[in-house]
Amino acid sequence: MTITEPVPTGPATTLPGALSLRAEKQPDETAYVYLRDGEEPDGSLTYRQLEADARSRAAALAAAGLGGGSAVLLYPSGLEFVRALLGCMYARVAGAPVQVPRRATGLARLRRIAEDAGTTTVLTTAEVKHDLEERFGDHPDLAGLTLVDTGALPRAEWTGGFPEPEDIALLQYTSGSTGDPKGVMVTHANFLANVAETEELWPVGPDGVVVSWLPLFHDMGMLFGVLMPLSSGMPAYLMAPDAFVRSPGRWLAAIDRFRGTHAAAPSFAYELCVKAQEEGKVAPGLDLSSWRVAANGAEPVRWRAIRSFAETFAAAGFRPEASCPGYGLAENTLKATGSRLGEEPPVLWVDSVALRADRVELSAPGEGAQPLVGSGVPVLDSVVRIVEPASRTVLAEREVGEIWVSGPCVAAGYHGRPQESEETFRATIAGQEEAGRFLRTGDLGFVHDGELFVTGRLKDVIIRQGRNFYPQDIELSAETSAPGLHPNAAAAFSVDDGERERLVVVVEADGRALRTTPLDELEARIRTAVHEGQRLDVDEVVVVRRGFLPRTTSGKVQRRACRARYLNGELKAAAAAERSAR
Repeated sequence: MTITEPVPTGPATTLPGALSLRAEKQPDETAYVYLRDGEEPDGSLTYRQLEADARSRAAALAAAGLGGGSAVLLYPSGLEFVRALLGCMYARVAGAPVQVPRRATGLARLRRIAEDAGTTTVLTTAEVKHDLEERFGDHPDLAGLTLVDTGALPRAEWTGGFPEPEDIALLQYTSGSTGDPKGVMVTHANFLANVAETEELWPVGPDGVVVSWLPLFHDMGMLFGVLMPLSSGMPAYLMAPDAFVRSPGRWLAAIDRFRGTHAAAPSFAYELCVKAQEEGKVAPGLDLSSWRVAANGAEPVRWRAIRSFAETFAAAGFRPEASCPGYGLAENTLKATGSRLGEEPPVLWVDSVALRADRVELSAPGEGAQPLVGSGVPVLDSVVRIVEPASRTVLAEREVGEIWVSGPCVAAGYHGRPQESEETFRATIAGQEEAGRFLRTGDLGFVHDGELFVTGRLKDVIIRQGRNFYPQDIELSAETSAPGLHPNAAAAFSVDDGERERLVVVVEADGRALRTTPLDELEARIRTAVHEGQRLDVDEVVVVRRGFLPRTTSGKVQRRACRARYLNGELKAAAAAERSAR
């Protein structure tokens, strides 16, 4: 294969440059392995193979006139996603990863993202292409979109060079409101800066191995499962999210079998592993002693999840200091802060009532106090400030405000949305305009001894009688109120009925709970748990069947989308149908 410019010998400045370095220095070493059903290896790629495949796909995309444009990336977890992603980057095609639709609602999201990205090209696999055409061939949201099986593209030689560091490497669409997806423009420089910061906090070492079930179309899954391993030169063992959800023990078994050192997940995944162990669904004799970095990226990280996981798997060799909470968001590429390796994450006990008034009063563990887990510190050139959003002034330590971030990981903005980009990505601190521009995260938090503590979302705070309540606290009380309820399966939000704000709590229950517990009793338990936990009365409890709540691409419940479903009557109709079926 002809390469028209010399292979770089210094640090790579783009992701294709990083791949070229790996293909030169360790050509026949394993880069990625896909685990069928989360267990047995089913295909692998060396760096040499990946470089050849990516460059060939780049040549085919350029020949099709897509170079310098954009395309939707519609792939299940697997190696073809990695080939196509790097191929797009070589050809300067801004890829927009999207979850493979299972229902018509997912197809509508696909359409909206394609339109926002300004493309009609959808890159995918033969299996997905066939399935979509078979099930949705005449659907209007599929009309006009061209599905391209990248595995069937003709082999060709890439004769172009590398992209520039400031070129858009990816359009990462936010997974908040499904009706208004926004594409975050992430550059190659952003990605490599984020990888550098991640490696600064959580060094890889010569024996580094990633084991990941996270969705590759999601920012956390892509950076932790694909891009960090590529830059660091460590093999990555990948499995489908469904394989983990069906059997969380598979993830742990893979970490044991392949001696994983780095693996990441949101809090609810660690809770699912604990639940699986308690139910006897984790293989005996597990050895997790190789696991050095158990990154936790939920917002905020749950103390109960960290403590119970460490206690449950201590006998398997898991060390508490391996728990590495972090805070991040797509607009900052991913990670903004992280806990340092080898240190147990700090926990602050604070007065619950004071926190609702945005005051941080340290307390001893016990009634009226709640634990907050530190999300670490910024490193290298990143800066975090806590700002009062209305006045844009910096707050003092232990004062709750909006988290603002600046540094090389802050993305270029939202695609095609200059006004929103200006407001979100280029904020300035009052009286300190010369200090530079900041990303407004929309998240709330405070700093204590240099450590960031995340307390909630600016727009999700529920205000009752002049006090602030964080929905995740209400949801945790609801989720633990009765058997048959699960982590990450509730949504708390407020609605205005014209006279006052009403608190609504929607909870998913599995079939066992719905069969064995009367709905009135289940709702009463939820009300009692929230009252005891937050001294807060719930105006309405809605119980729905497991799997009904809208979720983000990473599996978290979408509060705003859930609220919209409530307001248009969908949730009430589902609850009424459940009652009539009993």
